Amino acid sequence: MKREIYIRVTEAAEYIRATGATVRVCAKRFGVSKTTIHKDMRERLKEISPALYEEVARVLAKNKAERHIRGGEATREKYQKTSQGA
Repeated sequence: MKREIYIRVTEAAEYIRATGATVRVCAKRFGVSKTTIHKDMRERLKEISPALYEEVARVLAKNKAERHIRGGEATREKYQKTSQGA
């Protein structure tokens, strides 16, 4: 594995573990695609650090379980803004 990839994977994993960030937020922070972050966390990280992989997997599972709530909140805020402007 290239050194740059190794560094990106470990830094992104530490960021997700420390902040609880979603894949989308992490991808934006590191300037790569969501697909890249997902592949890094699901495949590459397991080879690099199995212990860190387990911690990150828990955070990603929590984020996945909560995503319907975040989507509902975003929709509610969107319609509150449009009704206030009318």
